[in-house]
Amino acid sequence: MTAEQEIWAVVPVKELAGAKQRLAESVPPKLRPGFALAMLEDVLDALSGASGLAGIAVVTVDPAAGRLARSHGAKIIVDRAREGQRGAVAAAAARLRSEGIGGMLTVPGDIPAVTPAEIDEVLRVHLPAPAVTIVPAHDRRGSNALLVSPPDLIPFEFGDDSFLPHLAGARRAGVEAVQLTLAGIGLDIDSPADLTRFLALGLPRHATAFLAGVALTPHGPENLRGVRPKR
Repeated sequence: MTAEQEIWAVVPVKELAGAKQRLAESVPPKLRPGFALAMLEDVLDALSGASGLAGIAVVTVDPAAGRLARSHGAKIIVDRAREGQRGAVAAAAARLRSEGIGGMLTVPGDIPAVTPAEIDEVLRVHLPAPAVTIVPAHDRRGSNALLVSPPDLIPFEFGDDSFLPHLAGARRAGVEAVQLTLAGIGLDIDSPADLTRFLALGLPRHATAFLAGVALTPHGPENLRGVRPKR
């Protein structure tokens, strides 16, 4: 496979000290960094287990996230890591393009239900360059997986309402984005309701085990105390 045919995964990770504030009291503040790291490990496990990726890069300056990324064989990129998801992904896209890499799949670090099979499905349906493939969030507002060939084909617009802007960006670039619905990728953990939905799946994940192993406040979605992953 030539560099022009390779696809790298990119995961932007902000500093964990300020992670997941929208979970409110579902996960107490002192436990949120550990929970964010557990979700990141689930995402990196899925990316590492996929068969079609040429490499993984994590955009971060957080020491713990960097150590975890390196344990999965990922490259660390620090350029614009403190500029939010948009800036971090744009920097990674520019780096990959400069290195002659043909495509970039970017996913967030908070989709712990993702599987290697879902990652491979995104790669399977992706069309030859120029091309865009998008997996929206379950509410069809965010873009939970975005595969772009070449890596900087479209401008990046992340946040609660990035799905439609990415579709529009693809059209401006002269392509019609492939849209793919995948349950694991689609479930990002941003709110107490998302957390309840994830735990109801009973998946054997690092994130599930982390929540089962700590004492949560009674203000969490339903009562998470004592939750155990299904085996």
